[in-house]
Amino acid sequence: MSGPYNGQSNVDGTSSLEKRNLPENGSAEETRVISSALHAQPSPFPEGGLRAWCVVAGTSFVVFCNIGYANAFGSLIAYSVYQEYYSTHQLRHESQSAIAWIGSLQMSLLFGGMLFGGPLFDRYGERVMWPPSIVYIFTVFMTSLCTKLWHFLLCQGILGGLAMGFGLGPAMAACGHYFRKRRATAMGLTVAGSSVGGVILPIALSRMLYKTSLGFGWSIRIIAFLMLAVLVPSCCAIRARLPPRKEQFFIRKAFNERFFVCIAGSAWCIMMGMFTPFFYLPTYAVEHGMSQTLSSYLIAILNGASFFGRVIPGILADKIGPLNMISMAAFGTGILILCWHAITTSAAIIVFSALYGFFSGAIISLISAVFASIPNNPQNIGTYLGMGMSFTGIAALIGPPVNGALATHYKNFGPSIFLSGAFVLIGAFGLLFARHLTGKGLFAKM
Repeated sequence: MSGPYNGQSNVDGTSSLEKRNLPENGSAEETRVISSALHAQPSPFPEGGLRAWCVVAGTSFVVFCNIGYANAFGSLIAYSVYQEYYSTHQLRHESQSAIAWIGSLQMSLLFGGMLFGGPLFDRYGERVMWPPSIVYIFTVFMTSLCTKLWHFLLCQGILGGLAMGFGLGPAMAACGHYFRKRRATAMGLTVAGSSVGGVILPIALSRMLYKTSLGFGWSIRIIAFLMLAVLVPSCCAIRARLPPRKEQFFIRKAFNERFFVCIAGSAWCIMMGMFTPFFYLPTYAVEHGMSQTLSSYLIAILNGASFFGRVIPGILADKIGPLNMISMAAFGTGILILCWHAITTSAAIIVFSALYGFFSGAIISLISAVFASIPNNPQNIGTYLGMGMSFTGIAALIGPPVNGALATHYKNFGPSIFLSGAFVLIGAFGLLFARHLTGKGLFAKM
């Protein structure tokens, strides 16, 4: 069993487990190479400073442009600005489920792109940020010209999702180079950028589409120019602190570590069910008497609450441990989903939206902190983070369409709600089992 949960940091920033990773019976050359890699790390983690906080700010703006923009479509909220607009304009002859595949592909490939973006960062540093950022801006501009379902699937879903992942993986991994004790706080602040983007970008896009004469094309182009102005300084601010790792691209032995496999499996179950309210809450609200106008603001309410859910639990996680904090957030999220079916009034739905945004926001920020804390050598953070998050992306791809199909088949959201809640709670219990694998007590900081 490896990971930070059973090894203490030494003054050189290397855990005691890293020291024990030197081969006992290996050749002198192998020992020299591994020892050299370990001692190549600068002494302690900075835990702050101008450069470290510039990296946090740059990553936060990258997340603002990536996941924050995705909040304007179905990759996080299926019946939001894009979903609603497409269903009444370019794709009015397509089913809601078919349109939702655009967003599901985008979110899934965002996680899948991290599978390669993280290891590329470990090997080549921050310069790998630029190509995907350029491609991503290009896909947003090209979206303004799309007219058919396959156009949107290719441009917004596939190319956009991959570009997001290839850029987001390096940005998140860079934060792990500067923080260890305060890593959950730092990553919570970076992921909070998606909440800010989830409030600002959908509202701005909605007003441009429905309250002005700009039309679809120029509304999207204005968003693309805004992203260009934000991403260029953000990519300049993000810097790797540690020297590149020159060994293998993927770290296959990670899948022999029970702790990593258990965390990844638990995250997969949680993601299978967690996105259902993000996708279908506005539709559910309209079916229970909420006005179309008020239901559209549920998106902003949920994302506004998730900002606090991504920052406050991150700060607490540095006190009690990220694994402890994400376990509590997962149980809270699962229980809320199961309670969703009994919530029918507009006031109760608004309260549910705020509470759900807080608890689910904690999961989004803390899962990256947990994956980043698993490797002994911080030069491997990008690879572990990319491999773990890409696996969860499979659930993000199949979860929303499956739940949407259930809702369509049964003519109500009951089966989708219970299945989603069950998946999240299974994942929460899986996180408890991961605690058991560490061999520490129930109240240990992990």
